[in-house]
Amino acid sequence: MSQYEDFTIDQGADHTIQLELVDLQGAKKDLEGYSAAAQIRKTYSSSDSDAVTFSSTIPSPAADGILNLTLTNTQTAAMKAGRYVYDVEISFTDSADNTIVERILEGQITVSPSVTRT
Repeated sequence: MSQYEDFTIDQGADHTIQLELVDLQGAKKDLEGYSAAAQIRKTYSSSDSDAVTFSSTIPSPAADGILNLTLTNTQTAAMKAGRYVYDVEISFTDSADNTIVERILEGQITVSPSVTRT
């Protein structure tokens, strides 16, 4: 079951969320061979064309369990102020060539409006 966390991001600003993943025993989760995907949508039923996709990276060494999710200032500037929903999934391919997907985080993101325009 995924964790639940709400965030506030600033419209028109770069934003990075750094996740430090641990296993059930509290040890750093080894993300070697994993990939990640994360999106923001106005509602759960919003179309794919309305989704904003985070850039996701697992920095080296993957054994440290770090996952960075990034939105550019261009992406956040295009979002209207208000409340959105998001989730984050990690996946890997097991030895039987099955793709295993795990939702690790979900919640709401509030986009705080910007006054300054450049």
